[in-house]
Amino acid sequence: MTETNFDIIIVGAGAGGVFASYELTKLGTNARVLLLEKGRELSRRHCPISEGKVPRCIGCDPCSIMNGYGGAGTLSDGKYNITTEFGGDLHLRIGADEAMALMEYVDSVLVGMGGGDAKLYSTAGGDLKTVALQNNLHLLDAKVRHLGTDRNVTILGNIYDYIKDHIAIEFGADVTDAGQTDGGFFVQTAGGARYTCKKLVLAAGRSGSRWMSDVMTRFGVTLKSNRVDIGVRVELPAEIWEHITSEVYESKIVYKTDKYNDVVRTFCMNPYGEVVTENTNGIITVNGHSYADPSRHTRNTNFALLVTNKLTEPFEGSNEYGESIARLSNMLGGGVLLQRFGDLIKGRRSSVKRMEKCFTVPTLAATPGDLSLVIPKRQLDDIIEMIYALDKIAPGTSNEDTLLYGVEVKFYNSEAEVDAGLETKIPGLYAIGDASGVTHSLSQAAASGVHVARRLAGTK
Repeated sequence: MTETNFDIIIVGAGAGGVFASYELTKLGTNARVLLLEKGRELSRRHCPISEGKVPRCIGCDPCSIMNGYGGAGTLSDGKYNITTEFGGDLHLRIGADEAMALMEYVDSVLVGMGGGDAKLYSTAGGDLKTVALQNNLHLLDAKVRHLGTDRNVTILGNIYDYIKDHIAIEFGADVTDAGQTDGGFFVQTAGGARYTCKKLVLAAGRSGSRWMSDVMTRFGVTLKSNRVDIGVRVELPAEIWEHITSEVYESKIVYKTDKYNDVVRTFCMNPYGEVVTENTNGIITVNGHSYADPSRHTRNTNFALLVTNKLTEPFEGSNEYGESIARLSNMLGGGVLLQRFGDLIKGRRSSVKRMEKCFTVPTLAATPGDLSLVIPKRQLDDIIEMIYALDKIAPGTSNEDTLLYGVEVKFYNSEAEVDAGLETKIPGLYAIGDASGVTHSLSQAAASGVHVARRLAGTK
């Protein structure tokens, strides 16, 4: 690339950056747009664990699960939740009606780009919500479009083909610095490239949380500390949750514990899916994927149980707190720890010998161990209480051979102070997607990208 001066630069090709690029292309703006992405292009995003080349994370830099075209959502199971009840606070910035309209629009784009065969689930109707309430559990309302990892990649490839001739895209562009110039902004990459622009859109995603905080601080933008969610990924035979996943697929269930009055929730449910690892800033945590192609289904369903932690003074480093727990797990297990629920309750570690007798076959190679040595007692008590509560609506959840992988940590970027246009106090500087701390889901991140693109194109 020879050109270095652009009208708009977007840093990060996650859901926010991709949909901002898509919308700018669709609107036919004449603006010169550059999309910079730290990771690789879609065809080169491969995880050696998923391909069976290595048993555990080897610390690829950058991690293809977390970075690359499409962001961390690319190789996920492609769930787009159309709701304002969870997944971020976009509706508090732009209004609930506008947020819902944008998420519906994102859904229409996904369908048009190859997602037409993907089922749209809904929590409306059925008796699951009633049954949950009868057991002191709360099912959040949402429509869910499940694309599956395989279909999700196809759709993102189609979007890439749509924008590539209209927007300049640079992969392997690790942006290390950004600042103001007389006419706008500049960005600097680790490779020494320097670009300037009139408008700068920061969409670095969750993996760019530290960088985002540093840049915003240098710009003088106020940041508000966000929460961190700490927990485990549960894996069990798919039949146990089949009556629920076949109806709503992604059931977001919230529970308030009796012992501590803490909030615990289910997250990222993957029927017939697999447990995978993530590498965030060198820390190995767990997540889950599932595929649309039945030939790639496993016999298990997995989901996260997360306890919300929002720290206040004197220590407000929620992400640092979560990282310290994840590092302890990495230290004891050489990566991810795995424990049978029955062993946890009996106060003993899971060993290789005990795992050989386990009826539930794990989908991720992890180190058998003792999660009570890693997860603080309060959070572990919350998780155990939640598992027993879920057993009332999905009998078998608390079986001895239910598997718990640890730890799962959901990091949230510090929330940037932005207006209804997602523009900071610095004119021309925007923060979108999970990088902004305002959104926490694919749907809301993508919607934020569309929202800013329309502002930049002058249609809003």
